[in-house]
Amino acid sequence: MCTAIAYTTKDFYFGRNLDLEYSYQEEVTVVPRNFPFFFRRAGECKSHYALIGMAYVQENYPLFYDAVNEKGLGMAGLNFPQSAVYFPEKEGKTNLSPFELIPYILAKCANVSEAKELLKNVNLADIPFNKELPLTPLHWMISDRSASVVVESTEDGLKVYDDPVEVMTNDPPFPMQMNRLTDYMALSIEPPQNNFAKEIAFKPYSRGMGAMGLPGDLSSASRFVKAAFTRCNSVSGDGEEESVSQFFHILDSVEQQRGCVKLGEHYEITVYASCCNADRGIYYYKTYDNSRIHGVDLRRENLDGNALVRYPLIEHEEIPIQN
Repeated sequence: MCTAIAYTTKDFYFGRNLDLEYSYQEEVTVVPRNFPFFFRRAGECKSHYALIGMAYVQENYPLFYDAVNEKGLGMAGLNFPQSAVYFPEKEGKTNLSPFELIPYILAKCANVSEAKELLKNVNLADIPFNKELPLTPLHWMISDRSASVVVESTEDGLKVYDDPVEVMTNDPPFPMQMNRLTDYMALSIEPPQNNFAKEIAFKPYSRGMGAMGLPGDLSSASRFVKAAFTRCNSVSGDGEEESVSQFFHILDSVEQQRGCVKLGEHYEITVYASCCNADRGIYYYKTYDNSRIHGVDLRRENLDGNALVRYPLIEHEEIPIQN
């Protein structure tokens, strides 16, 4: 399970938590403008916007979990196990395998508006990467500094929803997640007001009681509410360090700790958290076993190249002793 958010201070930031019980040895991956993308049914894209993001690279192809292009458009794919439906190929449609959707959109689109237009003719087809890598049931969040949308392929077809809270988790489908927020309309960052009985002089005994009832469990529906409340009420300065720090604090509010979600003999954890300054192309990350933030700068690479640039994650913590 995972959580994705978008957040704007002076710059625009996009990122996510990847919550799984294992790692695929993902790497921060830069795709320069002239790296050729071969789409199974949609032809070759020889020249495109440069991308940076987290990917599992197989057969020299970046299978992106999340990425941002040089124009500031971000996109992330999150698990959607109960509701995702992929279809047979359809004549007259742009037939894409789900693993191709992130590079296809980010290679061609500069903003959410262009992405929505391109998606009108897309059919997410049941085309696996290979026999060893079957399709993963996913849905996607696409964001720029002006808007966010959620893309879901369900039994009703491909749907694109406006996302005013700029948060996405997993199942249930996005309209149900948004509707559930109405259950929490009374929550507040302010001290609670007495609506129980005006004749009784209630007195708050703790700070933060205005948000009592805010979910704290690790289910996707509860993480959606918690992340939306945290992001929508978040306050940060405009500086880079303040903004990046605040972004990770928002994601930390819904991180998964080893031992709390058991899956057979394994435990789900937040494998990594990412935050990309989409305006500047700097991809920041931290991992479960290394809370120090590291960054890779898209614009320090040769963006007119034709080969992938890959940075393995720094996964081991270094703790300095002050005295």
